[in-house]
Amino acid sequence: MIHNKEMGLMLKNGIYEQIVNTRINKELQQFDREKYDIELEKLDGEDARRILTIYISYVINQALQYLRDSFPSSKENESLLAQIRLCNEIVQEIAEHTNEPEFEDNIILEKGEVLTSLYEKMNSARSINTIKAVHPETSIVENALFTGSKNEPSMLSELKKEILSSDSIDLLVSFIKWSAIRPLLAELTAFTKREGVRLRVIATTYTQATDYKAIVALAELPNTEVKINYETNHARMHAKSYLFKRDTGFSTAYIGSSNLSNPALTGGLEWNVKVTEKESFDIVKKFSVSFESYWNDASFETFDPENPDCHEKLKKELTRAAFDRKSKRSLQVSIRPYAYQQEILDNFAAEREVYGHYRNLVSAATGVGKTIIAAFDYKAFKEKNPRARLLFVAHRKEILEQSIQKFQEVLNDFNFGELYVDGYKPTDIEHLFISIQSFNSAKLSQWTSKDYYDFIIVDEFHHAAADSYQELLAYYEPKILLGLTATPDRMDGKDILKYFDGRIASKLLLGEAIDRNLLSSFQYFGVTDDTDYRNFKWTRGKYDVSELEKVYTADTRRCALILNSVKKYVTDISSVKGLGFCVSVAHANYMAKYFNDKGIPSIALSSKSADDIRNDAKTDLLSGKINFIFVVDLYNEGVDIPAIDTVLFLRPTESATVFLQQLGRGLRLSPGKDCLTVLDFIGQANKKYNFAMKFEAIVGKGRKSIRKQVEDGFSNLPRGCYIELEKYAKEYILENLKQTDNNKRALIEMVRTFEEDTGLPLNLENFLLEYNMSLYDFYQNTGARSLFRLKKWAGIIEDDRDVDDKIYSMMTGFFHVNSARLLDYWIRYIDGNKVANSEEERIMRNMLYYTFYKKHPAKCGFQSIDEGIESVLKETFVRDEVLQILKYNRKHISFVAGRNEYSYLCPLDLHCRYNTNQIMAAFGLFTETESPEFREGVKRFEDKKTDIFFINLNKSEKDFSPSTMYEDYAINDKLFHWQSQSQDRQASAKIQRYINHKNTGDIISLFVREFKRLGSYTAPYTFLGNADYVKHEGERPVSFVWKLHNSIPADMLPKANKSIAL
Repeated sequence: MIHNKEMGLMLKNGIYEQIVNTRINKELQQFDREKYDIELEKLDGEDARRILTIYISYVINQALQYLRDSFPSSKENESLLAQIRLCNEIVQEIAEHTNEPEFEDNIILEKGEVLTSLYEKMNSARSINTIKAVHPETSIVENALFTGSKNEPSMLSELKKEILSSDSIDLLVSFIKWSAIRPLLAELTAFTKREGVRLRVIATTYTQATDYKAIVALAELPNTEVKINYETNHARMHAKSYLFKRDTGFSTAYIGSSNLSNPALTGGLEWNVKVTEKESFDIVKKFSVSFESYWNDASFETFDPENPDCHEKLKKELTRAAFDRKSKRSLQVSIRPYAYQQEILDNFAAEREVYGHYRNLVSAATGVGKTIIAAFDYKAFKEKNPRARLLFVAHRKEILEQSIQKFQEVLNDFNFGELYVDGYKPTDIEHLFISIQSFNSAKLSQWTSKDYYDFIIVDEFHHAAADSYQELLAYYEPKILLGLTATPDRMDGKDILKYFDGRIASKLLLGEAIDRNLLSSFQYFGVTDDTDYRNFKWTRGKYDVSELEKVYTADTRRCALILNSVKKYVTDISSVKGLGFCVSVAHANYMAKYFNDKGIPSIALSSKSADDIRNDAKTDLLSGKINFIFVVDLYNEGVDIPAIDTVLFLRPTESATVFLQQLGRGLRLSPGKDCLTVLDFIGQANKKYNFAMKFEAIVGKGRKSIRKQVEDGFSNLPRGCYIELEKYAKEYILENLKQTDNNKRALIEMVRTFEEDTGLPLNLENFLLEYNMSLYDFYQNTGARSLFRLKKWAGIIEDDRDVDDKIYSMMTGFFHVNSARLLDYWIRYIDGNKVANSEEERIMRNMLYYTFYKKHPAKCGFQSIDEGIESVLKETFVRDEVLQILKYNRKHISFVAGRNEYSYLCPLDLHCRYNTNQIMAAFGLFTETESPEFREGVKRFEDKKTDIFFINLNKSEKDFSPSTMYEDYAINDKLFHWQSQSQDRQASAKIQRYINHKNTGDIISLFVREFKRLGSYTAPYTFLGNADYVKHEGERPVSFVWKLHNSIPADMLPKANKSIAL
């Protein structure tokens, strides 16, 4: 308690989420603000309803208790009546306040009764016999926790009663045992015999723990459907939960650690929570949303008891030996790309169709399924070109054996392809998987014509700068060349991007791969290093190697710090398999000597080390004969040892790619490895050193700035990962982040030295790419900043022209634009081609005008649309900067936009982003002469028979707000759940139009965004295209499920489906 006796204060030190009422406010007034830190935040309009409900129910609860206690126990009836009357006065007040007389229907009758059941007697045994309604012992209004204690009903007996009193049941369990189904079978049979009921079960073949007999018994019940996930290598579901839905509105759900196995249901050590729709509406809602998403996810396959293939497949999966990965060659499992793999395939399509680049490089950590992505890419190409010939080149036999298997699985053809590598000789060369050694020794290029292969894939492309690959790359002219690499930055400075028009087609972040269990999780420790780098030489974005080497090898003080930190953080130093990244050969030798002297067997390797020494080192590390290998950057790619469980960064890494490459060395999965331990030694950095890039490489760019995450702790890391920064290391990082923040001072400095730091000409595109900034990061919504101004402030140009901030703030409407058709027209228009040659161009010109203004020309004092646009762009330096923004966006489109399906003219492209003004102009509501007011939400265009929905996936600006998150969301890539406005009734003309739109020829289109705001900017919408009615339910509001004509784009799907990892 806060000791402030004379004031009699009640508030204690700690955290709150307390609504400020009169009492709290009085107490806060009495605190001395000098002596106390007090944080208050505004109530979020969307979240308020939920928080106020919880607050008011607490107040009412206390009042009812007060009334009850004010009567003696003999006067129970009077006490009950007093409580009911208080509730009725509150209801009365609500009815008057809202001016909605229907609220008076909630008045409670004074005799104080509770309805517990209602059943029709017609066509039922109830007409001749009294049958007591089955009711669970625990309440169906209140939540409960089962801990297996003696004085609570057993889980099993409760489940039986829940089953018998439900209208539909959803079970989501990782495995199902016959011993658990047996005691429930009588109830499940009785339940499924009833009319209009439904039982749905989702299970997996994870760890082969499911019993075949249990699945068959369930699947054979009437009104029952069972779905199974066979993708157990990267098992995605460990949920154990049961949902009992009741049409009466009293649904219940059980969530906990009990699988459907007998000990779990009766054994008692498992804890389970029962939540009710009445008390925990949001949790039951999330459960049901998540269940629908799994149910509609293609990786869950229906088990049909009538189909012998289903039985065959299930038996096979349940008896497959756990270690037997190789023999998993069955045509049964159809592989689909995950959302993040689809995103990469979309990037390829954009590179080819939007930019005409048919030589594509994908950069992603080792072990994340680059080969599968290549196989899907080839499959799509083969569907259009059935005779497509394929050459797949790699440098190791194992890679080729694994790759041909992946291609066979994806293509569903187990005779596909031939191997040509030691021991294998092909009989056919149409689809050839070949090692570079065999390619050169067979002189394949002399025996095939230049254009013989349509599709060439080179795995581990960073080797391709080596001489052995030159013949291959120089000779062939395939329709598509695809390079796969984990390491696009070759350490020897040979550029591999020259083979790919200088572009990387796609990059995959680590987080995705770790979340999918394709890579190991990590625990990252930022260790304080007392080396002070602030005055070290910094040129071309790097420290000077010889200077670093000199400091690191001057004395053993730093070595001691490193060894002590290793001992502090690892479980047992004698069992470590570690890799330390050093700045030079001398540094690596110095470290290895120090560790050896201290009794930790270690070795130093570099690119000069002979192959046999390198192989011995690998063997010794695996056998535990040595604990550490110290390497120099150059040698990065040679150490491919999945068992590595500790990585030491013994020098500051300047490039995100190198950092990821080095981290990736330890992220390979390996039996017995729990996670990777990362020790990064952090000193005070040169102010140009960029710490943000390192953390962005790990966590990606999110809504929260890296600085905020370092201050508050990283809450959105990949699953199972953890970042901890020691006290001073954290201070050094924050100090540095303040200098590299996008503030005016830092940006002026970056602009001033840009050309000498990077060797590139200073323009908007180079600047954004070099510093990994978006247009939103670079500009400000106030219009205070522009590249032209920064160049003036930095003294690079002398020019006293300027425009009002308002002009620059109008540019923010360009930042999101990613429609090639729109950008191309706007660039032509601004370049001086002002005559609209078609109706489409006229509308796109209007969209440009309404990007700048909210009102039509006459209202803003202009004679015409052109004059309005010209008034923004009349200064050449403004025009030049606008063109740089538009051309930057035109060069960075990452998907192929589809055309819309409207029969009328509307220049919106599928999956592109627009703000509301641009959308209104595109539909012809905002024109040369009018710009009517409208409320966001839904908009009807009567003349076009089109309704458009503006959807915010997150109503609240908080990243996680359970009460508003599950109103509008994607169920899968095509199905979308949408809730109407809260007053809407099913009988209303509008709702009936939505339900019957297919019969009346009306069109429904969806525009979706994740949040209303992006930092200080208003967020744009993504156009998802047209959708058809599937079903609806509920009243005030009405909930709809729509089926989109086109899949939701892969990069949006995880944000739109908020309940499961797709």
